[in-house]
Amino acid sequence: MPAFLMLADNGSGTVSIPVAMLILFVSAKLLAEVAERLNQPGIVGEIIAGVLIGPSVLGWLKPSEFLSAMSDLGAMFLLFRVGLEVKASELIRVGGIATLVAFSGVVMPFIMGAFIMIFWGAPLNESIFVGAAMVATSVGITAQVLSTKGLLHEMSSKVILTAAVIDDVLGLLVLAVVSSLTHGRFNGLQLALTAVLAAGFTVVVGKWGTHAIQRVKPHVERLRAAEAHFVIALCLLFALAGLALWTGVAAIVGAFLAGLALAESTGSRERDLAQGVSEFLVPFFLAGIGLQVDLSVFRQPSTAILAIVILVAAMISKFIGCGLGSAYLGWTEALRIGIGMIPRGEVGMIVAQIGLGFGILSRSSYGVVVFMSVASTIVAPPLIKIAYRGSMKMNQLADEVVRVE
Repeated sequence: MPAFLMLADNGSGTVSIPVAMLILFVSAKLLAEVAERLNQPGIVGEIIAGVLIGPSVLGWLKPSEFLSAMSDLGAMFLLFRVGLEVKASELIRVGGIATLVAFSGVVMPFIMGAFIMIFWGAPLNESIFVGAAMVATSVGITAQVLSTKGLLHEMSSKVILTAAVIDDVLGLLVLAVVSSLTHGRFNGLQLALTAVLAAGFTVVVGKWGTHAIQRVKPHVERLRAAEAHFVIALCLLFALAGLALWTGVAAIVGAFLAGLALAESTGSRERDLAQGVSEFLVPFFLAGIGLQVDLSVFRQPSTAILAIVILVAAMISKFIGCGLGSAYLGWTEALRIGIGMIPRGEVGMIVAQIGLGFGILSRSSYGVVVFMSVASTIVAPPLIKIAYRGSMKMNQLADEVVRVE
């Protein structure tokens, strides 16, 4: 441990909370600035910052319960802020195509991942679990890029956001089935109940949440507390995130739905406050992804080769599966949707941790899945930027026209 970190040691061999926050936040912002100057999305720099300061490189920080909690909050506020920028009615309109995209983007990665592991000589249960880890998309990563570039109102962006939410529900079901089968027990009734609860929660809040908030809004106007509207927004955010966990889907889905419900009734003041909180918390989410990387598992050449193969398969399977699912929108939109669904981020790592905890994944396979999750997350933002280059130029031209006027 470097001398300046030893001075900040809290006596237990770990860095104190304020110093850990300082190191992670400053590193993330510095690397984001470097990435932007290299004409790359800032989030790539923030994820790489986590890799650099983590156990695999400099060893300044290691994953902890506190940093994990900050990361979870960062992901929730990121999705909440994105939800505030889109309308539920617009996402419902693309629900059909998004469902097709989500299904095709789940089946192909699962089959490809499982078959690669079987071909590599891994046990069947381990192979199935790796396939399950390749299923779900990390909506937070793509949403951050689209939001930063002002692209949330593009047709393909709406499909990506909706498909990623559906993807999360499908990923939950795949994980539940895989976990049951690998443990030799399958409870169809419990699985069906989980599916109904998860899908029902998502549909009900997505479809009627906005209407319910508009009915409640007049009563909020009477509150005298400081920033009452933002306080109520936060209450809704945490309530729906908690309900999402209870139904079985990720908390970030509930956070996104909370933002979606408030999108048509929230003023600029609440949006600015949400943006401010996000600017503080999101670096912990992004750098936290990089912090999980353990490069030591790649000392074996065979493991390194497998990691590259799985990464390529993860990218190709999502790109082709989701792209074909949206092909009738035109190849430009299909290209954007296929690329936008590539990042696995924290979702793949959560599945890997479950598999490791069950004793199904070996340390090397766990490392492969984590590498796939992080690498796909780093690779996707530059590809998204290229895919949306035409729309970004149009936005820049529109901004220039507004400035001239």
